Amino acid sequence: MRKTTVRIVAALLFPAALHAQGGAQPPQEAAAEARPERNIAIREVPIWGRRPMKEIGVERTTFDSVTLKENIALSIADVLTFNSPLFVKQYGRATLSTVSFRGTGPSHTQVTWNGMRINNPMLGMTDFSMIPSYFIDDASLLHGTSSVNEAGGALGGVVKLSTAPAAADGFGLQYIQGIGMYRTFDEFLRLTWGDEHWQVSTRAVYQSSRNDYKYRNRDKKENIYDEEMNIVGSYYPVERNKSGAFDDVHVLQEIYYNTGRGDRFGLNAWYINSNRELPLLTTDYADDTRFENRQREHTLRSVLSWDRLRRDWKVGAKAGYIHTWMAYDYRRDPGNGIMTSMTRSRSRIDTFYGQAAGEYAVGDEWLFTADIALHQHFVRSADKNIVLQQGDKAIVGYDQGRVEIDAAVSAKWRPAERLGLSAVLREQLYGTKWATVPALFADYLLSKRGNVVAKASVSRNFRFPTLNDLYFLPGGNPDLKNETGVQYEAGLSFAVGRDAIYTLSGSASWYDQRIDDWILWLPTTKGFFSPVNIKEVHAYGVEVRADLSVMLARGLKLDLDGTFSWSPSINVGEPMSPADQSVGKQLPYEPEFSGTATGRLAWRSWGLLWQFCYYSERYTMSSNDITLTGRLTPYVMNNLSLEKGFAFRRADLSLKATINNLFNEEYLSVLSRPMPRMNCEFFINVKPKWGKKNRTAK
Repeated sequence: MRKTTVRIVAALLFPAALHAQGGAQPPQEAAAEARPERNIAIREVPIWGRRPMKEIGVERTTFDSVTLKENIALSIADVLTFNSPLFVKQYGRATLSTVSFRGTGPSHTQVTWNGMRINNPMLGMTDFSMIPSYFIDDASLLHGTSSVNEAGGALGGVVKLSTAPAAADGFGLQYIQGIGMYRTFDEFLRLTWGDEHWQVSTRAVYQSSRNDYKYRNRDKKENIYDEEMNIVGSYYPVERNKSGAFDDVHVLQEIYYNTGRGDRFGLNAWYINSNRELPLLTTDYADDTRFENRQREHTLRSVLSWDRLRRDWKVGAKAGYIHTWMAYDYRRDPGNGIMTSMTRSRSRIDTFYGQAAGEYAVGDEWLFTADIALHQHFVRSADKNIVLQQGDKAIVGYDQGRVEIDAAVSAKWRPAERLGLSAVLREQLYGTKWATVPALFADYLLSKRGNVVAKASVSRNFRFPTLNDLYFLPGGNPDLKNETGVQYEAGLSFAVGRDAIYTLSGSASWYDQRIDDWILWLPTTKGFFSPVNIKEVHAYGVEVRADLSVMLARGLKLDLDGTFSWSPSINVGEPMSPADQSVGKQLPYEPEFSGTATGRLAWRSWGLLWQFCYYSERYTMSSNDITLTGRLTPYVMNNLSLEKGFAFRRADLSLKATINNLFNEEYLSVLSRPMPRMNCEFFINVKPKWGKKNRTAK
């Protein structure tokens, strides 16, 4: 049980919302059309409510709409960077961005969009730079064992993304124009139309940039000579990051139909057309005018859904299709003035998806759920520029298909007012191999005052090798074993506050996970990387999150959010060779410490946003013959935004200025590519007001 204080208006709107699911027009909207706007002060009343049965023992981070839209030009990768304890590894805007939970790798993170898993079956990971925050209406994270409630194979966790009906009444339009340094342009457009049965939305994003900023290259040194050509000093040269331009187009079409009798149908179709250059490494001395390094992608994701809702049960079904065509081209001038193609890599992925799910509640004590999902992948990958010794061209790559079935049943029981118990059993089929994933959850309300809840869970999980792990040429390893792990977790959460004065909430979690046969790509003496199984990895640590909201004065509000993560990920297996020094050391590219902080100050129509994130990483990695030890420069980022809103009779207008990398920090990515320096952007957001309801309100 949790006590919250809300205005009595919320109690009046709740039955109205239920009535709206039946297809009738919400009473409050009809009333707004019939009478002029008035503000009436109503006494507040306490309302008691249970914690949702679905959330028993679950460690979830949910992002509100403000968080998702506060940096409109950025991707979901940037939202996660500044608002979660996850490690977001990226190489600057419009470059590969991956997400890791709790010291695990990017391929240990499952990502779903409207229920459909969108991890690349070749790599096992998702490029979050390809997901505009403008296209996401609901986002949440399921940490560690909690991921078993959503999907298998997520040894780290699940990133759950979805869209929602626009709730439009008539025709609506929103247009946002952004202009930034390095010839950066952002265009955002949304058209909506709706009535009591239909909701239609079209969203489009176009982003482009030369992305050619200056940076000091600390991986090179230029010597200073005297008149006798003796070295008298040295310095780090200032270079320009050229060949980093990008040109991305995204279009999202959504159609929802509500029958008014408890059934809703939906169609979501998302198209991506991306053309990106890949700049040189900081250690590369080549002339950037004599090479071309380019990545192109065309992707279509589509989901057709049906949901039926009743008082004690609901069922739903989904069908989807994903098509991805990716191309990587590397050309350079060997010295004769003619650009010669060195690599022409082409990949085609087709995924067919189907899912059925149901829930049934027995009173207030039991909730039973069941779901089954099917993903059928067809992958063809080839480098069309391989030349044999005889001079003939040959297509080298692989052509593979794999079926993945993920089924789960769960029972959630609340035997007492304060106690909740949950059991989940998941079965996975990858190709011809089965795996069983069990999980147990419990939570207990320690104190109603402050809503202090203790949580605990345990689960076993599996992850199967990706298609590239098995078949990539050169380097694939068909003898890889499945990764298996057992994870334990415990934590506390609380929420306190006084209405219209302040709210304070937070959580702290401890976790411990041992993963056998961890798959890691390591360098070989043959000049390429190859995946191997590490005997055992011990990933453990602590995650802390806190959120504070304070009304400082009338119309003046301060929000502070912060996260901290300590996540050692230690190789505790056996040495792979006498020269192996990685045992007992942190795994490569997994930060041990990370932290974020966000401050929002709002006064009337003004808004000020400050964001900070920090990563610290040191690692040791070894293959059979090679050992690399190092520590990356700590990653620090500060962003600052100022926004001003205007309300006119015919439109709402807001102006926003953003400074990325506020203190002009110098830092490098793990690939020795320079990251963007200070970048200023300016946005204009226009939302016209049309329709009878808007005119009446004014």
